[in-house]
Amino acid sequence: MTVKPPAPVDAQEEDEEMLLDQPDSTENHQPEQAAMIVENANGVEDKQPPAEDSPSSRFTWRIDDFSKIHMRKYYSDVFVAGGYKWRVLIFPKGNNVESLSMYLDVADASYLPYGWTRFAQFSLGVVNQLNPKLSVKKDAQHQFNVRESDWGFTPFMPLHELYDPSRGYLVNDTLIIEAAVLVHKVVDYSMYDSKKETGYVGLKNQGATCYMNSLLQTLYHIPYFRKAVYNMPTTETDMPSASIPLALQCLFYKLQYSDGSVATKELTRSFGWDAYDSFTQHDVQELNRVLCEKLEDKMKGTVVEGTIQHLFEGHNMNYLECINVDYKSTRKESFYDLQLDVKGCRDVYASFDKYVEVEHLEGDNKYQAEHYGLQDARKGVLFTDFPPVLQLQLKRFEYDYTRDSMVKINDRYEFPLQLDLDRENGKYLSPDADRRVRNLYTLHSVLVHSGGVQGGHYYAFIRPTLSDQWYKFDDEKVTKEEMRKALEEQYGGDEEIPQTNPGFNTIQFKFTKFSNAYMLVYIRESDKDKILCNVDDNDIAKHLQLFHFDLHSILVQISLFQERLKKEQEEKENRKKEKAEAHLYTVIKVARDEDLAEQIGKDIYFDLVDHDKVRRFRVPKQMSFFLFKEEVAKEFGIPVHFQRFWLWARRQNQTCRLNRPLTPLEEKQPVGMLREAASKPNAELKLFLEVEHGPDLSPVALPCKTKEDILLFFKLYDPQNEELRYVGRLFVKITSKPLEILRKLNEMAGYDPDEEIELYEEIKFDPSIMCDPINKTSIFQACQLEDGDIVCFQKSPSVESHKKFRYPDVPSFLEYMLNRQVVRFRSLEKPSEDDFHLELSKLHTYDDVVERVAKHLHLNDPSKIRLTSHNCYTQHPKPQPIKYRGVDHLSDMLVHHNQISDLLYYEVLDIPLPELQCLKTLKIAFHHSAKDEAVIHTVRLLKQCTVLDVLNDLKTKVELSHPDAELRLLEVFHHRIYKVFPPNEKIENINDQYWTLRAEEIPEEEKTIGPNDRLIHVYHFTKEAGQNQTQIQNFGDPFFFVIHEGETLADIKVRIQRKLQVPDEEFSKWKFAFLSLGRPDYLQDSDVVSSCFQRRDVYGAWEHYLGLEHSNTGLRRVYSANQNRHAFEKPVKIYN
Repeated sequence: MTVKPPAPVDAQEEDEEMLLDQPDSTENHQPEQAAMIVENANGVEDKQPPAEDSPSSRFTWRIDDFSKIHMRKYYSDVFVAGGYKWRVLIFPKGNNVESLSMYLDVADASYLPYGWTRFAQFSLGVVNQLNPKLSVKKDAQHQFNVRESDWGFTPFMPLHELYDPSRGYLVNDTLIIEAAVLVHKVVDYSMYDSKKETGYVGLKNQGATCYMNSLLQTLYHIPYFRKAVYNMPTTETDMPSASIPLALQCLFYKLQYSDGSVATKELTRSFGWDAYDSFTQHDVQELNRVLCEKLEDKMKGTVVEGTIQHLFEGHNMNYLECINVDYKSTRKESFYDLQLDVKGCRDVYASFDKYVEVEHLEGDNKYQAEHYGLQDARKGVLFTDFPPVLQLQLKRFEYDYTRDSMVKINDRYEFPLQLDLDRENGKYLSPDADRRVRNLYTLHSVLVHSGGVQGGHYYAFIRPTLSDQWYKFDDEKVTKEEMRKALEEQYGGDEEIPQTNPGFNTIQFKFTKFSNAYMLVYIRESDKDKILCNVDDNDIAKHLQLFHFDLHSILVQISLFQERLKKEQEEKENRKKEKAEAHLYTVIKVARDEDLAEQIGKDIYFDLVDHDKVRRFRVPKQMSFFLFKEEVAKEFGIPVHFQRFWLWARRQNQTCRLNRPLTPLEEKQPVGMLREAASKPNAELKLFLEVEHGPDLSPVALPCKTKEDILLFFKLYDPQNEELRYVGRLFVKITSKPLEILRKLNEMAGYDPDEEIELYEEIKFDPSIMCDPINKTSIFQACQLEDGDIVCFQKSPSVESHKKFRYPDVPSFLEYMLNRQVVRFRSLEKPSEDDFHLELSKLHTYDDVVERVAKHLHLNDPSKIRLTSHNCYTQHPKPQPIKYRGVDHLSDMLVHHNQISDLLYYEVLDIPLPELQCLKTLKIAFHHSAKDEAVIHTVRLLKQCTVLDVLNDLKTKVELSHPDAELRLLEVFHHRIYKVFPPNEKIENINDQYWTLRAEEIPEEEKTIGPNDRLIHVYHFTKEAGQNQTQIQNFGDPFFFVIHEGETLADIKVRIQRKLQVPDEEFSKWKFAFLSLGRPDYLQDSDVVSSCFQRRDVYGAWEHYLGLEHSNTGLRRVYSANQNRHAFEKPVKIYN
């Protein structure tokens, strides 16, 4: 049934469903002969309306003397369903059509308040009183409102059939009409706040972008994917409308932090879409594929390269195995999502069973095995591995060849909350699958399509944290939903209203559930902690947080200004709210000597303490500092009169040092009145607790501090063990000399009193170390030492110690600690296993690093080492290795945007890397003439070489049908042959990153082609109904084919079937067409095919080809080298 927009009552076109105006008072009469029977959903017959909460009702309307009705409109009595009043409206003579017109009408529409709405599924039927099986029934669903208070069918059934007494519809001039109404609860969302109710916000619909919104919400709620999008390189000078990465980053940022629904216009502009595209509804599956391909392309060469593959890519193995001889052929393929059959399958497991079902090739369908001839064989598909995020596309839409159009499959189809793909001893897995990986998946998202093949609505059920709480993301609205709504109610199928009184209700009313699951997203249990990672401000570029966009566009500037005004107002309100609450408390972090001793030399080497690892107190701001000291006394057992607190300060060189002790006046104030605590509403107060201990380690009275005294902290360095530790603090007079405290320092270190020691001041460490020797004979004031300074000391190094120890003095040790980096190395051939580790310096040059690696591997020539950086987001090696001397230092090899790795991959080359970089490396899929498989070969030649050199090199690596076989090199893209490379073309500019290079033997018939023969392109294709025209989609392997002068299609079909080895039953369903610029002209068996191809180019023209139209389920990709990972390209386009 096609649902069309409503037309006026006097419209001439025959819409199946249409809206009617409110009835006139003069026509709103019921004849006395009309009888009404109402039944509630429980089957109790009653003259009264059903209970108010009954969601469904069945109604029978018996109309006597039907032919005597002269009114144009005719209404039934009122009945109640779902607590609402309804009636049936008919046009006995038709509503401007030669058919009975029938509608469901909201009976009290004129009395309902403004803005009312209700949604209902309903059936209207005319009972055949002679044979109930011939009754006419039609279903519909509609959102009724003040403008559309009636909905139904203008041409319900032809009048000539209705009035024919032999047909059984009108018997004794009595007509029986039956109606069934199922009302769905409609919530008033006019004042609904999604963020407040759920913590999430929705996306605005631009017109027909609900399909995109549901997909974007699903991707956004995969935190690993969101983190990768945030880390795609963008700048504040980029325009979101011209940059897909920036537009998607802005969208995700707003979804994460906005309080209201978010617009998607910037994103669709970045796609290159105009207003027409935004009002054109596409398929969410095709958008998912095109968007992922586009993002995969945009991520190349960035820190997040490979994220799409890491998240969504799995692999399966196509196999063909002969039964009676030892012959087996396998082919590995990748996938991003799996298309599962719905029709004929009760659930997901049944679909997987069907996916891996074994096909037997026997009888006339035997397999032509190399060296063995025709053989009985088995062929099928098994899975090598599944991805962490498994996307299952349910085939709800299929092409119906009998109708020559697409149809929607609304059959019931169940899917589990947990999906076990290891079931029945791994029946879906190939023999070489890693059985250690547990393929147990948990349902994350359910994307739903509500409607029919011509249009509908998309929304998504998602549980972002995999908890029991589900959320429904329906454009702007986000609501909490029960699990039943996300699962059982999205299985599809029929919902039946029970037949309660056969005497009156002779029609079986079943409502097809037009809303059903269309795409499922599962997350593997073993990967969920990694996939559902935390995404915070550290992952988001500053220019996104500040919404800084290019100021050249006035429109964008105005929009930005408005957005900023709104944001500033929101921030002002938030600050006001936070201030009202936060002024009550202050957080105080107290560091002690114990913290310094615990951290220095273990957790930290520079400064004195990590304040995040000390005791934290949250106290009311009005609490007096003296009372706070009592809290400290309880916590640490230090009496109040033995406590002295110091303030910390951040110096200009970015080091953190003690500044001064609190004054008695400050200690009498409330903690919130301290300047450091009161400077900001939520400032943390950092303090150091000074406590003096006696010989028995109990607290004693504090020494009196004068202006002449400074407090110094001391670290001891041991070059033999390469250890640095905290040994204590001392008060010294600024007029005294370091010489005077040497004996005390030796005591603190456990040295002999007269041990010679050297002193150094730790001044700073960022961006470089500054640690200067202290003149022991100068006074401390002359050394520019003050409160809180750090003095490092050690035994005086001897000449021998410089040779004996790696880092003989404090400055060299601190320099080492600042730049030390332990790097794990893995062989690129075993990228998941650590091979060895080396302790290196971040300052090491490229040559230093490869020399260390070569030395460890006992390799004489370091130039044969090639290194590859690690991608922190995909946890895989980056696709592009590090070029010879392409980076300056080790730190450049390890740092990726805001992530630092400790991992590098290495290769040992057979030739030096500088020489290798002068060569061109190509990946070529070789198609054997007699095998249903392709093997990827890597060819490495000098960039100045030609295609002929490539083919000659390839001959040495592949199995040829005979020694003198000639090869050719093709350029294939989206299942079409675009170029045959001439042998003399230089290979330097050949691009195998986006185009697939295919090599094959030139068939003998092409070498002997006659003057009247033609060599044509042959492609597989399917047709898909678009909005305004039919879309042609190619798939499978294209090939060349020789046709002869005067040869008919019937003759050519015989040769093509033999070439492709297609079974008769399947081949009989194929259609053949001549396609020119995407327009099919179907051919008959008697047509002379050569007459269609006028051009006589050596290799024809790719825009003119012989098309083989058939379903693509039987033909799979036979190679995967840099090819579009999906079976065929969909109509959705992203242009930028």
